[in-house]
Amino acid sequence: MSALRFAGYAALFDHADRAGDVIRAGAFARPERVPLLWQHRGAPIGRIAAIGEDARGLRIAGEIDDARLAALVRARAVDGLSVGYRPLRIAQGARRELLRVALAEVSLVAVPMQPGARIDRVG
Repeated sequence: MSALRFAGYAALFDHADRAGDVIRAGAFARPERVPLLWQHRGAPIGRIAAIGEDARGLRIAGEIDDARLAALVRARAVDGLSVGYRPLRIAQGARRELLRVALAEVSLVAVPMQPGARIDRVG
């Protein structure tokens, strides 16, 4: 079986996540390629082919090699994306605003921290 290709948003700008943090545009300036994980742990489940900011958030395109996870994504049973990062610059007000982060990984997840961080294209 060949890898399943997908695309979506791993993070959205100006939307509070479940912990109340807000990522601002420019936080991922010039992101490096990072591993694609399942639930923020373990060995990579595929690869990220393209990554970058647009007006909406951090957009990625990738491939999932793990056949079981690929089947779940194809069936739309799992479509959440999430980022693992280290905050480099924040502003603290009513909410913590992430102004610059060091991206460590992107994960396919069952429940994303940002509800709108989802795969939106499969195939």
